[in-house]
Amino acid sequence: MSQEQGSTGSTSALGSDPLATLAAAVKPSAGRESHDLLGGPDWITGRPPPPLAKWNPSHCGDIGMEIREDGSWWHQGAPIKRQELVRLFASILRREEDGEFYLVTPVEKVIVRVALHPLRVIDAEPLQGHTPKTLILTLNTGGQVPLDARHPLALEPRAANAAFVALDNGLTALFTRAAWYRLAELADGNGVLESGACRISLLD
Repeated sequence: MSQEQGSTGSTSALGSDPLATLAAAVKPSAGRESHDLLGGPDWITGRPPPPLAKWNPSHCGDIGMEIREDGSWWHQGAPIKRQELVRLFASILRREEDGEFYLVTPVEKVIVRVALHPLRVIDAEPLQGHTPKTLILTLNTGGQVPLDARHPLALEPRAANAAFVALDNGLTALFTRAAWYRLAELADGNGVLESGACRISLLD
């Protein structure tokens, strides 16, 4: 059995290979559609997102999925090493009203335990030639989002007050140390960033 399949003992109704079942239920887009980076829905994997708002399946149980503090994905104690699989699962991840994270397909829903934040911001850079000045954040899952009023910044006391940003579907992305330093470099002498017509203090 591969590392990504994990061991037995799942309480899910997804069968002996729940990861394959989940992946097969979602057809990833080829990503050729046009994308309004500043005004459209978040493409957190660099591809058009599936219509999660339209999917409300029954809860299928717990298959031992978790996202650890470093942002790595694990299944039943084994790391999920295939980045394409991680990106696919990130595209169907949402946080619901109970505060829990779930992988959601048209026909299944399984819980994902998230230790800190599900995604990571790995870089930040100004959008060239755009007024007002807008910073574009690159995610560890391959997507990009602007830092603006729709994607507010906050500080995470559980991570030495590193920044995190809010995304669609109740998701959040914590800045890596390198991305946080990059953000600090882009701030003015008072620790204030200007992005998407917002003024953001990194010192609050």
